[in-house]
Amino acid sequence: PFERRAPFPELMSRYVSLELGYGVPKDGWRICLAHEFKEKRKPFQAKDVSLSNIVEHIGLGVRYLKWWYKKTQIEKKAPFIDMFRAIPLRQIYGAPLGGIGGGTITRGWRGEFCRWQLNPGMYHYKTVIANQFTVCLRRGGQTVYQQVLSVERPPTLQGWNWGYCGEYAFYHALYPRAWTVYPLPGQNVTLTCRQVSPVIPHDYQDSSLPVAVFVWDIENKNDYPLDVSIMLTMVNGSGHKDDKSGGHWNEPFHLEKAGESVSGVLLHHCTTVNPYTLCMAAREQVDISHQTAFSPKGTCGVLWGDLIADGRLDSPTGSSPPTQKGEKVAAALAVGCPVPAQGHNDLEFSLAWDMPNITFGSREREHVRRYTRFFGTKADAAPSLSHHALTHYRLWERSIEEWQRPILQDSSLPSWYKSALFNELYFVVDGGTVWTELPEDSDVSGGLRSEDGGLPAQPAIIKEYGRFAYLEGQEYRMYNTYDVHFYASFALIMLWPKLALSLQYDIAGSVVSCDPTERLHLMSGRNSPVKVKNVVPHDIGDPDDEPWQRVNAYLIHDTADWKDLNLKFVLQVYRDFHLTQDTQYLQDMWPICQAVMESEMKFDTDGDGLIENSGYADQTYDGWTATGPSAYCGGLWLASVCVMCKMARLVNNEAAFHRFRDILDRGSAAFDKLLWNGQYYNYDSSGQDLSNSVMSDQCAGQWFLRASGLGDGQFQAFPKEKICSALKSVFDLNVMSFAGGQMGAVNGMRPEGVPDHSSVQSDEVWIGVVYGLAAIMIHEGMLEEGLRTAEGCYRTVWERLGMAFQTPEAYCEKGIYRSLAYMRPLKNATMLCPAECVPGPDWCG
Repeated sequence: PFERRAPFPELMSRYVSLELGYGVPKDGWRICLAHEFKEKRKPFQAKDVSLSNIVEHIGLGVRYLKWWYKKTQIEKKAPFIDMFRAIPLRQIYGAPLGGIGGGTITRGWRGEFCRWQLNPGMYHYKTVIANQFTVCLRRGGQTVYQQVLSVERPPTLQGWNWGYCGEYAFYHALYPRAWTVYPLPGQNVTLTCRQVSPVIPHDYQDSSLPVAVFVWDIENKNDYPLDVSIMLTMVNGSGHKDDKSGGHWNEPFHLEKAGESVSGVLLHHCTTVNPYTLCMAAREQVDISHQTAFSPKGTCGVLWGDLIADGRLDSPTGSSPPTQKGEKVAAALAVGCPVPAQGHNDLEFSLAWDMPNITFGSREREHVRRYTRFFGTKADAAPSLSHHALTHYRLWERSIEEWQRPILQDSSLPSWYKSALFNELYFVVDGGTVWTELPEDSDVSGGLRSEDGGLPAQPAIIKEYGRFAYLEGQEYRMYNTYDVHFYASFALIMLWPKLALSLQYDIAGSVVSCDPTERLHLMSGRNSPVKVKNVVPHDIGDPDDEPWQRVNAYLIHDTADWKDLNLKFVLQVYRDFHLTQDTQYLQDMWPICQAVMESEMKFDTDGDGLIENSGYADQTYDGWTATGPSAYCGGLWLASVCVMCKMARLVNNEAAFHRFRDILDRGSAAFDKLLWNGQYYNYDSSGQDLSNSVMSDQCAGQWFLRASGLGDGQFQAFPKEKICSALKSVFDLNVMSFAGGQMGAVNGMRPEGVPDHSSVQSDEVWIGVVYGLAAIMIHEGMLEEGLRTAEGCYRTVWERLGMAFQTPEAYCEKGIYRSLAYMRPLKNATMLCPAECVPGPDWCG
């Protein structure tokens, strides 16, 4: 039976206060600021490959090493995957700040500003220690308490009072909001900092804004009033070496608009490439003061003394001089208010970052971010962004609460599930995400226009809603990696469907284009074209190059021969139509679907209606070889053929319907004959020693059919009883016989109950795959098993391994993980769909 455990077991065990904070929700991810994760894992690197796999892939290793050396030492570029310099695990991250596609700044759960993605798609992992909130309490005109709200004790800034006791505070995340509760020891005062980002389903304006708001609720439980000030300090920069490049400067500002006044400090970061302005601001309903510039080195005792003297800062006028090369500059903003005895008050800050015009690594083209449609491209929008955030955040919160309420109030859903559902959505924003306007001279059609079976040069949906791209992972730096987006796409189509459709038009345009440039593919050692016509690309490019213009940054395999990419496009086209009922989209995509299915036909070499894998890792499991018809690709093929039948009927193409109906009937018979063993579908039909391994993802085709309202009646590809039997086998073996049933489902399991160690991926757990497996279990009536399966992954990642807001692609039972902050776990949104798989209006907004 499903085990309903307490929502915050060990993470809150060191919390000593009884304070629950102001307005903190019951559900989410909660952790005491003094918590230490016991388990410390290492990233998967080249040295972790087994001896047998090293022997098998020695050519790949040599070719990768040569390519890596050229890329890093000669071209001075970052590899799209760096097997030698994986990001070490830092168990510190909290909810990221900002909306979609304007860059992100991540705060840790202890309050530090520690992960930066201002340059599009390129991450910088640096804690800027001077970026802090400080509280000052005054009674009767005298300061009685002043404390940096940080548990750190850094060697710098010794003039500040560090070392807040973490046992008194906790952090609570329910994305896109987060709360930190600080009971002030000995003061009878509790502060609750609420962090709000504009991530709002079906909103395509404010959701694009690079802003966040911090609301400080102050509870005074004393019998006397207090004056309370909160100070925010920020360095001009992100902890990057260009912070010292010189020429940066700060200035105070004041903006009055529509009867509301906002003041603050602008920090102009004047780099040659992608300059930006940081802005901290507050509304003038309270006492505001500032320090335009101070040096964040040394003791910084003067700034500390300035605040302690009267709870205010000096507030000089005029701008600071540009920094000299080698020096940094910071600024401070203090906001104060009276708090009555036994009373409450609140203070607000906004943080904005304005980088409207961006270039990617190649520096060939300039792109403008989506938010510039509303705030302009002149790089002077930071005051207006701040004003908008401070005057609209309550509306954002109302929308967020209306969206989340039906899930949070459903007592039948376990607490961990509610946390997983919302907190994993962080990746929509913090996946190196870019959201840009379509340039007027762009042609996304790939050169094949509508009248010739292609697309418009500028599809209306991209013109209206812009272009969207997110990384496969923060460590796997390829935009819109399509075999993985297949899993993650539910978050977009359910919450921001126009972005999902925009992405599909971009992919469709790339399908019909080609790039005959020959290049070396590292696995095979053979040269082949970058992009072949009428096949789906692996990705739309590397942010360190020129995405959209040069696709397929991935060069390990030649993905023109991958078996899953074309199928995943077809499945998503119909799923998107099913959920949006956009008939123009269906009409535009139908000829593209026909073209990719025609390309796919060549993989049915024996004409039995079922495609075959080619004896190498030719699908999303790109380290796990499949030979002949396989459960994964064969299942996706049958599902795609089924969907083609449905779409043929919708576009009144009876000839196509009968053609694909015939393929479906023959292919289903071959699939059963070659792969069904009486209990589950074998991994592949090669007849080799491990061909009867149990693959956790063997029902991916049925999962997508169910998610598209198909899968039974006329549009059925798999017998229900066989799907249920296969899922039961996966639950018994891949889930319950692995790690005591506490870590989700291992990718491959032998029928005798030991993991399949034949490849670097078969003995991994892929979190996104597990969430999808849980979804199909729930869809097929296995609710308890589905929840148990997904819970194992959630608790492993978020509670045991300290990987909050950086959910990896994979982990093994012991020791290692692979690829932090990965796209595929967004698939957890599919766990929400009921059996008929039409998301309810409450979830969709």
